[in-house]
Amino acid sequence: MNSDSETAVNRRGQKFVRFMPAISPSSAKAIRREIRSWKIQSRSDKSIDDLSRMFSAKLWGWINYFGHFYKSALYPTFYNLNRKLVKWATRKFKRLRRRPRRAHYWLGSVAKRQPSLFPHWKLLGLRPAIGITGAG
Repeated sequence: MNSDSETAVNRRGQKFVRFMPAISPSSAKAIRREIRSWKIQSRSDKSIDDLSRMFSAKLWGWINYFGHFYKSALYPTFYNLNRKLVKWATRKFKRLRRRPRRAHYWLGSVAKRQPSLFPHWKLLGLRPAIGITGAG
C-alpha cells in the first residue's frame, strides 16, 4: 500500500482502500524548510503588511496546488507559519517580548480585522486564536 492510500470502512462494515490525494510528507517538509529560510522572525524592520506582500504569492501557489483536494492536510504546515508570525511579533513589539501568548492573541486580533491578509487565514481558516490574555 502506498502512502497516498489508506484503509477505510463503508456503511456495511466492509474495508476498502481509498486514495487520499494529499500533500506528501516530503513536500510538507520542503515547504516548512522554505518558510524557515525566509527567517520571518528576524524581519522586525518589516510591518505585517510587508510580510504579507512578500510571501502571499508563494503561499497562494502552495495552497492552490497542494490543497486542491485535501486542504486539511496543509493545516500542520501552515500552523507552523502562524508560529513564525508569533515569533516575529514578539521581536517586533516590545510589549509582546517574552509574551508569546499575548503575541498569539495580538496576531488573532489582526486576523480578525484583516482576514484576507495571509492566504492561509482566508482559504484554510487557520487564523490565530483570539482570547482574553488574563490579568498577568
